[in-house]
Amino acid sequence: MKKFKLKSGDTVKVIAGDHKGSEGKVLQIIKDKDRVLVEGVNLVSKHTKPSAQNPQGGIVKKEASLHISNLMLVEDGVAVRVGYQVDGDTKTRISKKTKK
Repeated sequence: MKKFKLKSGDTVKVIAGDHKGSEGKVLQIIKDKDRVLVEGVNLVSKHTKPSAQNPQGGIVKKEASLHISNLMLVEDGVAVRVGYQVDGDTKTRISKKTKK
């Protein structure tokens, strides 16, 4: 099983690709494809038919996934690498730069 160092709710920065430099909050992690949905980043237009929930139909903007390797965790406004520190039975996620 793969272990990802990002979690839902984390603030991340895009470090590669078309959206490089953008920041947002992690909405969902898709483990089997190594991809992440980030709020407000990589928006695509989806054409929708009229339905009960959306009687008007039309064009809807929604987030598309990004590969997890293109993201870095943001801590105190700075993108940092993430590591783990084991103290007895507890495993804590820490920043490699600040050791917090």
